[in-house]
Amino acid sequence: MPSRVRVFVDFDGTISLEDTTDVVLERFADPAWQKVEADWLAGRIGSRECLQKQIDLVRATPEELDSVCEDVPLDPHFPELVALCRRAEIPVTIVSDGLDLMVRKMLARQGVDLPILANRLEYLGDRRWQLAFPYSGRNCRAQAGHCKCLALTKEPTTMRILIGDGRSDFCAAETSDLVIAKGALVPASVTWPSNSAVASPAPTISVDAAVPPLVTRLVPLPLLTSPLIVSLRPFKSSTCVPVLVLVRITFPKPVPSGI
Repeated sequence: MPSRVRVFVDFDGTISLEDTTDVVLERFADPAWQKVEADWLAGRIGSRECLQKQIDLVRATPEELDSVCEDVPLDPHFPELVALCRRAEIPVTIVSDGLDLMVRKMLARQGVDLPILANRLEYLGDRRWQLAFPYSGRNCRAQAGHCKCLALTKEPTTMRILIGDGRSDFCAAETSDLVIAKGALVPASVTWPSNSAVASPAPTISVDAAVPPLVTRLVPLPLLTSPLIVSLRPFKSSTCVPVLVLVRITFPKPVPSGI
């Protein structure tokens, strides 16, 4: 029986150990890209406008971009995570607000073939590039090039697990049933949202860390009524494989009213 679990994985900073777009900009863009970045960080523009303006400043041949694909390190254990999910018949989708061309070529380095939802990088010739945004959302609160929330909302009857690390994952984290966080997405501690639809007392949450770099099994999780954020900070792991750890969620029995 196919699993009702779906895994959505960010790319830059999650699978890749550096942000590939930043590397492209640092190597091949006019220094004005940093002013655009500052406007985005200050909240004056959304990531879609930011990326579009920055890619307009890039001057590189396809071969030069290929060099970035070869140079940026990837989590060496990510293929194990993909294999683990396949054994459990759990679909994995890459959701990235980065550059599809880079994502595809870098995953091919690892022999990984997965569905990729990302911004479309197109070569115009004469060392110029442009971005298209096939997965943008008209009402995206983050004004992102790729509205990750849309991908997750298309799977409303499944257990949606998001693995991410940064600002492009914030909105999608609110849509997910379970968030596995790295980097800037990692909260200070395991928390149960205050707007949870689960009645008090809150469920008991326990997490058993896998021993890096191996994970022996993935336990299907029950559908939750509210997002659960699990911090990986105590595990001090930089790999993706220990990300999908054994998570046990125990819901307390409702307390009868009037007692």
